[in-house]
Amino acid sequence: MTETELKEFLDEKADFYNNPNFIESDPLQIPHSFSLKEDIEISGFLASTIAWGNRKMIINNAKKMMDLLGNSPYDFVMNHNEDQLIDLDDFVHRTFNGTDFKQFITSLKHIYQNHNGLENAFYNDGNFNLQENISHFKKVFFEIEHPLRTQKHISDPLKGSAAKRLNMFLRWMVRDDNRGVDLGIWKKISPSQLSCPLDVHSGNMARKLNILTRKQNDAKALLELDTYLRTLDPTDPSKYDFALFGLGAIEKF
Repeated sequence: MTETELKEFLDEKADFYNNPNFIESDPLQIPHSFSLKEDIEISGFLASTIAWGNRKMIINNAKKMMDLLGNSPYDFVMNHNEDQLIDLDDFVHRTFNGTDFKQFITSLKHIYQNHNGLENAFYNDGNFNLQENISHFKKVFFEIEHPLRTQKHISDPLKGSAAKRLNMFLRWMVRDDNRGVDLGIWKKISPSQLSCPLDVHSGNMARKLNILTRKQNDAKALLELDTYLRTLDPTDPSKYDFALFGLGAIEKF
């Protein structure tokens, strides 16, 4: 198909999947269950962190996380004691375990106390390049004492990662789609800065449509995909995540 036809096709699919029905089977339902800004962003950050593997298992384990935090994640982060942290010891989602969970809570408290919250930590004084900001965020997140094993659960685009889960989290927080799907509660970062979360479904679909040639789903592939999607819609490139994921994971196109 021509480039014009491809844009029309992807716009149509993005429009089709960008609706509230999408939330029913997506980890995005976790932050949607809260109303306080800090609860939304913390729950979204934790849910996106474990968003790999079976989607039903991801959602169930994200709900367990919230239960362990008393379904008040911000209050828990800011006011927990050591005994409450011990209650997180038995949590496990694939390679993310209780040790990692406790460190995430401790690092989040550090960010809210010393870096004016998650939004500011990703904003990074207005640097426009969000992939660089993600790398900066990882440094901030682990600038306090931490187990070395936990570092693997925060990706670094400057070390070659596509950072799929963090780019997905940023889409949730930044993109206001007026459809009741993405939350759009962060205003310092523009939707035009977002990157399409690159995973096995969106990557394979992009290759089938000949808009991605690189075989690995890494930072270079993300840049290639990003560059193309921004030609289709420079103001809202990450909306095509709905199209590529829907075509690949749901329609098996």
